[in-house]
Amino acid sequence: MRLDVFLKTSRLIKRRTLAKEYCEEGRVTVGGAPAKPGREVKPGDVLTIELNRRRVVAEIAETPEGNVTKERAATLYRILEDIAKKDELM
Repeated sequence: MRLDVFLKTSRLIKRRTLAKEYCEEGRVTVGGAPAKPGREVKPGDVLTIELNRRRVVAEIAETPEGNVTKERAATLYRILEDIAKKDELM
């Protein structure tokens, strides 16, 4: 499954276009290496996502076929870290 599609399907990032932008900006890594939106991901891969106010590290548990419900989306990954970033203005 493509990385940008997984991020959208799992609801780690709400929109696929936003997931694509984050990948292109280098804000998403797979196994510590920057990843392009079209990179294939599989269960066991560890993602690091630099969001605006936090950093999320998650391990992929499952790559589904097609759409999934909101409840099932949370089972597609396991959060390893969720760290809030300090305000850069302070």
